Amino acid sequence: MSPSRTVLVTGAAGGLGRAFALGFADRGYRVAVADLDAGGAKETAQLIKDAWFGHVDVTDPSSTEELAAQVAEFGGGTIDVLVNNAAVYGAVTRSPLEDIDPAEWDLVMAVNLKGPWLMTRAVSPYLPEGGRVINLSSATVYSGSENWAHYVASKGGVIALTRVMAKELGRRSITVNAIAPGFTLTEASKGLLDNAETYGVDRGALRRASEPEDIVGAALYLAGPDSGFVTGQTLVVDGGRQFI
Repeated sequence: MSPSRTVLVTGAAGGLGRAFALGFADRGYRVAVADLDAGGAKETAQLIKDAWFGHVDVTDPSSTEELAAQVAEFGGGTIDVLVNNAAVYGAVTRSPLEDIDPAEWDLVMAVNLKGPWLMTRAVSPYLPEGGRVINLSSATVYSGSENWAHYVASKGGVIALTRVMAKELGRRSITVNAIAPGFTLTEASKGLLDNAETYGVDRGALRRASEPEDIVGAALYLAGPDSGFVTGQTLVVDGGRQFI
C-alpha cells in the first residue's frame, strides 16, 4: 500500500486502537492517532515512525473538526481512511436495564454512537474518491448481552448508522463498513472479567480467545483495494461465536 495514504484512528491510546494503528503502519500507511487520553495517543505514536498524534473529544463538534483539519494537513490535504474506534467500554457499569443510570446511558450513547457520526461529519470534506470509513460495532449486538443495554444499543446503532453513511457517502465513491469484534483480550476486557482469557472460548468455532491483532486484518481489508465494492456491511470477527 502506498505510504501516501493517510489513516486516522480514534481511541488509539491502547487496546484495539493501538493495534489498528500498528497494523496500518506495517502496511505503509501514514498514521494519525487520536484519543481523549492524549498521553496514551502519544505513546502509540511513539511506536510508529513519523506518526502524528492528537487529542480529541469525539462528542464535541469543535474538537472533531479541529482534529480533522489537523490530520488533513498532516496527510497533504486528505484523509483516506477513518477508523471510528473511540468508545466507552471498560468503564460501562453492567446492571439490569431498570438500574442503569440515565447519565451513564447518555455518556455511552454520546461516545459510542454520536462520536462516529461527528467524526465522520468532520472528516467527510477531506475524504477523497475511494476513501474509506470503518466503524467499530460489537458482536454483542447479535447475542444481546444481558445487563448491558446501553452498550449493546449503542453498538447496534453503529450498524444502522453505517448503512445510512454508506448510501450517502457512496455518491462520492466512498465506502463505509463496520467491524463487530467478539470479546477481545484488551486491557479493558481483562479488567471486566477475572476469567477473560477463557470467557466464551467454548462457544466459538475456533477454541481460543481473541487478541487485538485478530481484528486488524478486517480493518486492513476494508481499507484496501480488494474491498472497493463492499459497503454498508458489518463484518463479524469473533472466531465463530456468532453466525448471522
